[in-house]
Amino acid sequence: MTKGQLESKISEAVSKFEIEFMGRGPKEIKTIIYGDMIIVRLKGFLSQSEKKLAENTQGVKLIKEVRTALFENERGYFDNLVKEIANVNVVSAHSDVSTRTGEKIIILTVDEDLESRFNNK
Repeated sequence: MTKGQLESKISEAVSKFEIEFMGRGPKEIKTIIYGDMIIVRLKGFLSQSEKKLAENTQGVKLIKEVRTALFENERGYFDNLVKEIANVNVVSAHSDVSTRTGEKIIILTVDEDLESRFNNK
C-alpha cells in the first residue's frame, strides 16, 4: 500500500465514523501522514441547525462541547478503526471544530513513524 492509499483509507474511515457517530459526514476530507502524526481535515460538516446555533457565543461553546463529547465517547471505536487500517496504536487524539469556517481538524499521534514505512521503500 502506498502512503496516498493509506491516507485515502483513513479519510474514508473517518468520514464513515463522522456519519455514524457524529450525525453528519463532511463535504470534503483530506488526511496527511507526517512522521508519527495523522492529520485529518474535514470541511463542510456542520448541519444547518449548528450553523444557525453558531451565530452567537453561547451556541459556539455548546457546539464545541457537544462535538468534543461525542468524539471522546467513541474514542475506543475510532482508535480501533485507525489500528485496523494502519496497524498502529493511537497514542493521543486531538480534535477541534471551527464554527466560523465549518472545518474540523483531528490530529492523531501514533506509536510508529508511519512516514518512514514509505520512505524506506
